[in-house]
Amino acid sequence: MTRRVVITGVGVRAPGGLGAKNFWELLTSGRTATRRISFFDPTPNRSQIAAECDFDPEHEGLSPREIRRMDRAAQFAVVCTRDAVADSGLEFEQVPPERIGVSLGSAVAAATSLEQEYLVLSDGGREWQVDPAYLSAHMFDYLSPGVMPAEVAWTVGAEGPVAMVSDGCTSGLDSLSHACSLIAEGTTDVMVAGAADTPITPIVVSCFDAIKATTPRNDDPEHASRPFDNSRNGFVLAEGAALFVLEELEHARARGAHVYAEISGCATRLNAYHMTGLKTDGREMAEAIRVALDLARIDPTDIDYINAHGSGTKQNDRHETAAFKRSLGEHAYRTPVSSIKSMVGHSLGAIGSIEVAACALAIEHGVVPPTANLHEPDPECDLDYVPLTAREQRVDTVLSVGSGFGGFQSAMVLRRLGGANS
Repeated sequence: MTRRVVITGVGVRAPGGLGAKNFWELLTSGRTATRRISFFDPTPNRSQIAAECDFDPEHEGLSPREIRRMDRAAQFAVVCTRDAVADSGLEFEQVPPERIGVSLGSAVAAATSLEQEYLVLSDGGREWQVDPAYLSAHMFDYLSPGVMPAEVAWTVGAEGPVAMVSDGCTSGLDSLSHACSLIAEGTTDVMVAGAADTPITPIVVSCFDAIKATTPRNDDPEHASRPFDNSRNGFVLAEGAALFVLEELEHARARGAHVYAEISGCATRLNAYHMTGLKTDGREMAEAIRVALDLARIDPTDIDYINAHGSGTKQNDRHETAAFKRSLGEHAYRTPVSSIKSMVGHSLGAIGSIEVAACALAIEHGVVPPTANLHEPDPECDLDYVPLTAREQRVDTVLSVGSGFGGFQSAMVLRRLGGANS
């Protein structure tokens, strides 16, 4: 018998909406959380805007020692974990610890602290040979990405499999896929899974600036992220996190848990083509979608909503539009598609999990989030991208996709428990 995986707890920290409730209110209102970078002086950069979180670790309940020890991304992950655990209602101490695991995704891990420490060690970059006398006692925590999922494991007392998944911008989807595999195969009954990234640092901003991936629309930050719009010219960098409590279905049913959605199919493919380039036919993403649908045992016509990667770059928007047509056929033209990156930006490895939170809430509330700032659709992007305004409709089955540097293409199917074909 196949073991099924469901979401029973959600924790979110996203730009403009700390907590799942505020996050959902932001999305359904069509508001954007993009602004001029405030964490440092962005003036030297071509792109000077981002989607920042108004995150206060002390207000979030972290102790002074936790704040000193953990990088900002790890802080996000731990706070979201606490929210997801509380939301799930699961008494973790009543679950054998070896049956609890953690799967965390991140693209740049502790980039915030690593850059800050380098600036101290090199005296602001003036010294070529750094001075170890100024080395932080917590440098290992920043250098080793595995420390982040370990922090989450300590938070919930997990003694089962604990892993970091880091494959760029699909990390948030792929960490959930890994967690689902562990539950499905019987290794665990409960997984805390998701992703966190806090990449708004001078070095990361400069790196994306150098390849002109981010938008230079500095005079209008609120409307800078424009997925599928003919005037788009790059994505808006962001930070954020989303963590989930995932359970084996019968484990959740036995305790009468509230279920947001079932994760019924996951797949990832690589294009083996180019570090940043994408083929125009969308074949690799379409293949990931096909496999995810097959694993979910559903037909393409069962998809009620597509949560797009929708980064706001021309090659990506056209690539995934082609992938939707290739995998869903004529049904692609009848299916609403939207990109929440238009409102909360692109938080690299975290965004896939943040988008899954949006998908679960879309199923929960029967609302499709809009694509903000979409006034003039690209003629080559000719699907229903839900422009500007959220749409109320029953949502039973959602397809969420991700695309990342290196050629990664991932897809995930979420379904309402008890909905069509469940």
